[in-house]
Amino acid sequence: MPNPTPLHTLATERGQSIWLDYISRDLMTSGDLHRMVTREGLRGMTSNPSIFDKAISAGHIYDDALLAEYRRDPEQTPQELFFSLAVDDICDAADHFAEVYRDNARHDGFVSLEVSPDIADDTDATVNEAQALHARVNRANLMIKVPATRAGLQAIRHLTEAGISVNVTLLFSVQRYVDVVEAYLDGLEARLAEGLPLDGISSVASFFISRVDTLLDGELAALSDPAANSLLGRCAIANAQLAYAHFMDIVASPRWQALAAAGANPQRLLWASTSTKNPDYPPLLYVDGLIGAQTVNTLPPATYEAFLKRGEVPPAALPGDVEAARADIASLGELGIDLEAATDRLERDGVAAFADAFHHLLATIEERLEHIKAEA
Repeated sequence: MPNPTPLHTLATERGQSIWLDYISRDLMTSGDLHRMVTREGLRGMTSNPSIFDKAISAGHIYDDALLAEYRRDPEQTPQELFFSLAVDDICDAADHFAEVYRDNARHDGFVSLEVSPDIADDTDATVNEAQALHARVNRANLMIKVPATRAGLQAIRHLTEAGISVNVTLLFSVQRYVDVVEAYLDGLEARLAEGLPLDGISSVASFFISRVDTLLDGELAALSDPAANSLLGRCAIANAQLAYAHFMDIVASPRWQALAAAGANPQRLLWASTSTKNPDYPPLLYVDGLIGAQTVNTLPPATYEAFLKRGEVPPAALPGDVEAARADIASLGELGIDLEAATDRLERDGVAAFADAFHHLLATIEERLEHIKAEA
């Protein structure tokens, strides 16, 4: 075994896994992903439309594959071409994590692929596309990402019942997280009632962090109130603490214990959007402040490198002072800030941002293909 890194320490001594919030074909072909998995202790990977947009739009590393895929089937739409490229990347990445998946009782080693953001409010379309992508990738360590919209809740239940591992994304509010947990448990119970196995299913609930502070800090700063200023940079972690408290309640419940006895895996909280957007905040604020057992933190490359290079692994921060977290969230209401309205807005904005990135990606593919064909 290679020398332990902070990622190894975090997993073995704190019970938290680090996944990478990034994918690009050159990460696999260069050997960088192999190093990160085998030597540094990386335990999974997430992707989304914005990440693929950046990967495919930057440079020309996908040009040959794009032309080859077009020649294979010239009738493909830009969206079909994208998913062909994405599925190849996801399959390659999943194979890199296959040993992690096997060695960790199928709790880690997952790679996530998201359904089209345009169908976030359509349950049937989400289920159909998720099933099709799951079949195309055909890897046990695939997670299909489904946005935690109201339509997404029913999709999560159906997909879990069907035996598909789901990464529930774009979660901002504790109440919506409660709803997501219910959807997961309902899906497991329906599957159990059919006499189907539960041990091959895993799930994470991706709870977004920094975007909460970015929005609320602006509203707090506008109040010019000492009580408001004291909450700057604290609300996102307090919000996450309350979500984690609910997770702890669930795994201690008789309902969960019955499912666990039947082989079910808990739906771990995954901390997403954990790079700090405010330069005045410590770069690892949303890493150090969210260390806790049975959780995942998915880090973009810069945050990943910063955590790896620092070397030190702080003590667990969760569950933390839950009552203090409740008081911080209650203080928002006392100051006239509606947290529910804020998280609803963040969900809408998040879906819209991914849709915009997806449309930009498809336009880029179309333009790039025309350019490649002209030069071929």
